[in-house]
Amino acid sequence: MKNSIDLKNKNVLVTGGGQGIGAAICRAMASCGANVVVNYLDNKQSAEILAADLQREYGVKVLIFQADIADQKAVIQMFEFMDNSLGSIDILVNNAGCETIGHAINLSLEEWDLIFNVNLKGAFICAQEAGKRMVKQNSGVIINISSIHDKVPRKGLVHYCASKAGMNMMTKCLALELAENNIRVMTVSPGAIETEMNRSEIEKFGREKFDKWIPSGRLGVVDDVAWTCAFLASDMAAYLTATEIYIDGAYKESTIPYDPRS
Repeated sequence: MKNSIDLKNKNVLVTGGGQGIGAAICRAMASCGANVVVNYLDNKQSAEILAADLQREYGVKVLIFQADIADQKAVIQMFEFMDNSLGSIDILVNNAGCETIGHAINLSLEEWDLIFNVNLKGAFICAQEAGKRMVKQNSGVIINISSIHDKVPRKGLVHYCASKAGMNMMTKCLALELAENNIRVMTVSPGAIETEMNRSEIEKFGREKFDKWIPSGRLGVVDDVAWTCAFLASDMAAYLTATEIYIDGAYKESTIPYDPRS
């Protein structure tokens, strides 16, 4: 199916696209023929290397833009840059996000605001700017990258879980409002996905534990998420909107660890 996904001449913005899952999404989109704007916060070198690689490999336009998505002015500048450079936006992937861990009763409001400002407010600002443009062209796709923790609570992550649950409802509301403008809005919720950034943490915690806990028997990889996004962005998914897709190997369903079968 990968080779049959056609995004030729589509213009895509991926927030937090310079590394990890975001970089994999950029690669999948470019390999399907899309032009890509790679948003990054502070790792310019990674974004530059990725952009050069994708342009060389796939012959598409790949641009980079530094912006904190929680800053409305910076987001507006990023979309104006995309207007001037590519002329339009067809696909937005709200991938940028952050996570901290802390006991709920000790969590500061500053830390709460940090998570919500990026994970929910920032995603909304980007969706709003993309939506304004997509309404004018009567087409578009918005994909919000959430987490299985939009449904599954976890100790130490009350702020993160709540922000992702909010993203899910935001997706539904946007999908409902924008369907009349031929704009599709969906949520992709990864489970445990191995990236370069968390690999050492996984090894320290114990890879074998995840292999046991996840019904599919393995951790996810970034391409599991990236190719799902490419499919959703394409006309192959033309009747999908307000949809939540969990990419987790049934991890979120495995709350009962024992097997009563004989």
